[in-house]
Amino acid sequence: MERVYTPNQHAKFTSGSIVRHVFVMTATASVGLLATFAVDMLNLLYISHLGVPEFTAALGFASTLLFFALSISLGLTVPVTALIGHCLGSGDRQKAAETGGACMVYVGLVTVAFTLAIWPFIGSLLFMLGARGDTLDLAGGFLNIVMPSIPLAGLGMCATGILRGVGDARLAMYVTLFSAVAAAILDPIFIFAFDLGLNGAAITTVLSRAVMLLIGWYGAHRVHRLVALPARRRLKAAAAPFFEIAVPAILAQFATPVGNAYLLAVLARSGDGAVVGMAVISRLVPFVFVGLFALSGAVGPIFAQNLSAQHHGRILETIRGSLVLSGIYVLVVWTLLAIFAHPIADLFEAEAMAREVILFFCWFVAGTYLFTAAIIVVSAAFNNLGRPRLSTLLNWARSTIGVFPFVSTGAAYYGANGALAGSAIGVALFGIIAIAWCHRVVNQMMGKGLV
Repeated sequence: MERVYTPNQHAKFTSGSIVRHVFVMTATASVGLLATFAVDMLNLLYISHLGVPEFTAALGFASTLLFFALSISLGLTVPVTALIGHCLGSGDRQKAAETGGACMVYVGLVTVAFTLAIWPFIGSLLFMLGARGDTLDLAGGFLNIVMPSIPLAGLGMCATGILRGVGDARLAMYVTLFSAVAAAILDPIFIFAFDLGLNGAAITTVLSRAVMLLIGWYGAHRVHRLVALPARRRLKAAAAPFFEIAVPAILAQFATPVGNAYLLAVLARSGDGAVVGMAVISRLVPFVFVGLFALSGAVGPIFAQNLSAQHHGRILETIRGSLVLSGIYVLVVWTLLAIFAHPIADLFEAEAMAREVILFFCWFVAGTYLFTAAIIVVSAAFNNLGRPRLSTLLNWARSTIGVFPFVSTGAAYYGANGALAGSAIGVALFGIIAIAWCHRVVNQMMGKGLV
C-alpha cells in the first residue's frame, strides 16, 4: 500500500532530542551511502584483481575528475534540502511541492550544461592530472561512458535532498541503497562475465545512477507529493533563493576536488605506485568515514526547520551535538584503521610505494579527520543559516592555502608520504579555525536577532 503524507511530517525537527535527530538522520543516511561506497570499494577491488596496474591508476584519475561532477550535484542538493525544510517549517506544503519541482528543473539544467562543457576536454584534464600512455587512454574511455549519466546522478540526489528536507530519512536511505544493490549485482557480471574490464565498471555506474533516479522520483513525487510542476511564477520565484544558496555551495564543494587534484598531481611525480595508493585511499575514505559524509546532508534540514521556527537554542545544540558525535566516530574509525592497516593493503594487493602510502594514511593521516568533521559541521551550519558565502570561503581557504604550500613542502622533503602529511596539517589548522569562526558568527547572529 502506498504511503502518503500525514500532518505530523510538516516540521519534525522542531521538537524532541536534537542529538537523537542528528544521530538518526546521520545513521540512516550512512546506511545508503555505506552501500554505495562499499560497491565503489568492490569496484576497485575487482579492477585491482584483474592484475593490470594501469587499470587501477586509470580509475584513480577518472574518479578525481568525476569528483568535480559529484561536487556540483552535492552543491545543488544543499538548496533543495534547505528550501524544502524552510517551506515545511513555515507550514506551506504547496509551496514546498512547487519548490521541489523547480529544484528538479534547475538541477537538470545545471548538470546537463556542466556535462556538455567539460566533455570535450577530458583528455587534456587527465593529462594535467598526470595521466600518461595507456593509463590516459583507459581513463578517457571510462569517462566517455560515464559522463552522460552525470545528470541522472544529479537528479537522483535532488530527489534525495527533497526526502531529507521532509525528514523521511528511511526513504532517502533506500534511494542510495537500491542503487548500490544494483551496482553490486551488475559489477561482476559486466567486469568478469562479459569480460569488459574497466569499461564494464563504467557501464555499471551508468545503470546504478538510473536506478537512483527512479527510486528517488518515486519517493519524492509519488509518496510525498513534493515534486509539483511549478507555475512560471513559482519557477522564477524559486530561482533567486535556489542559486543564492547553490552557487556558494557548489563553489564550496568544488574546493575539495581542487585540493585533491593538486595532491594527486604531486603524488603522480612519485610514479603510478603512489597514484594506485591514492586511488585506494580515495575509495577507502568515503567507506570508513561515511558518517561524516552523511552528516553533511543530515543536519541541513534540522538547521533549516529550527531556523524557520525561530528555535534559537536548538540551533546551537545541533552544532554542539554534531561535533561531539562526529568526534567520537572519527576516533573509533582511526583506531580500527591503525589496527587493520596491513590487512587493508593486502586486500588490494598493494606493493612498494602503493603499500607505503596506504599504511601511512591509516596510521597517521586518518586521525586528522577529526578536523575534517569540524569543517563539515560548520559548512552545513553556514549554508543553512543564511551564510553560504562563509562556507565557500572556508572550504576554498582550506583546499588552497591549507593544501598547496603544505603538500608542496612535504613532498619536497619526504616524497609521497610528506605530501599526505602536509595535507593533514592544513586540514587540522583550518578545522580549528572553522570551530572558532562558527561560534563567533552564530553568537553575532543571535545578538542581532537573526537566529
